[in-house]
Amino acid sequence: MKFAIIKERKNPPDRRVVFSPEKLQEFKQQFPQAEIVVESSDIRIFTDQEYQKAGFEVVTDVSDCDVLLGVKEVPLENLIPNKKYFYFSHTIKKQPYNRKLLKAMLAKNIEMYDHETIVKENGARLIGFGRYAGLVGAYNGFRAIGLKEEIFNLPKVETLADLDAVKAELDKIKLPNLKILLTGTGKVAYGAKEILDHLGIKQVSDALYLTSTFTEPVYCMADVMEYAKRKDGKVGDKYAFYKDPTDYESNFMPYAKVTDYFIAGHFYGNKAPYLFTREDAKLAEFNIKYVADVSCDVDGPVASTIKASTIADPIYGYDPQTEKEVDFKNEDVITVMAVDNLPCELPKDASEGFGEMFLEHVIAAFYNNDKDGILARAKMTTNEGELAERYSYLQQYVDGKE
Repeated sequence: MKFAIIKERKNPPDRRVVFSPEKLQEFKQQFPQAEIVVESSDIRIFTDQEYQKAGFEVVTDVSDCDVLLGVKEVPLENLIPNKKYFYFSHTIKKQPYNRKLLKAMLAKNIEMYDHETIVKENGARLIGFGRYAGLVGAYNGFRAIGLKEEIFNLPKVETLADLDAVKAELDKIKLPNLKILLTGTGKVAYGAKEILDHLGIKQVSDALYLTSTFTEPVYCMADVMEYAKRKDGKVGDKYAFYKDPTDYESNFMPYAKVTDYFIAGHFYGNKAPYLFTREDAKLAEFNIKYVADVSCDVDGPVASTIKASTIADPIYGYDPQTEKEVDFKNEDVITVMAVDNLPCELPKDASEGFGEMFLEHVIAAFYNNDKDGILARAKMTTNEGELAERYSYLQQYVDGKE
């Protein structure tokens, strides 16, 4: 079987890659029977020369390869028929802007394996860039606080070499007395937690967070059953919520009344209650002044996220009274960081971490007869131009009927 690391062609350019040269060497050592080539790229965080130095052939044509490994969507004109592809297709939630991409893959008899569909039997994601989104998102939120309050000036992550350099910059700052809320318990939330812990911020329980004042910065990590509750007053169940959240409503306002800086690191599912609405944000007791929305669901559960921001221009202000975007330095606004491609700011570390997971879970599945069903669950489309049974729910989306 012949594998290729493909060139990223989506704009804006993404410098990440599935395998660093070092991880690709580990891949070859573990599975010497695999053939591996690297498609030449002038934007990748690792240069062609670094791959060549690691012992890999760099090519301009990957049409003789069986499995093509990328990060972002492949432009329609660059899709090669009858191949196995791995990348983030952004189609599993029926995203309208990528319907043509899914149709094209079906028309070209491509076997599509979306990185998001690489999951355990229970549906938990096995690979992704979530940790790095959390790391960069939390840092960017502190950067916004420093700029708004004019108390410190953290450089942009994209100007720093790696995660060690990011943490070195954090070591230089002194934080004001903040109460920080972090939602979620997945990779994104734990990435953000890594930043909070590096800064030496004390973690406190929900009960203490909601009822006490402090003389030092503190944070609380809230799971979904803390900020959502059953409408009928009965005890909530996390797994029941994940299956059907329609019996639940938000319980976020007790947190909003005492929080200064909110880091949204949760996963938001369809039909789940919003954490806070635009009407909630208008209330006098609503205290949140800074939001790092790592999840970044526009016009969704975090009302202040009225648009995704960019790496070039990551911070904006949200005026709760007018519900409009304003200068983030204005008085009485919520300062929002809602970049939707945060791991791109840390491409070296993100690529290295991604390759480690991909080698363990995906490449291994090619050589152990897929004993854990990883590939079987991940395959969205077949080489006969059809949706795999698990993804048959996408048929009306493909047909343009929804």
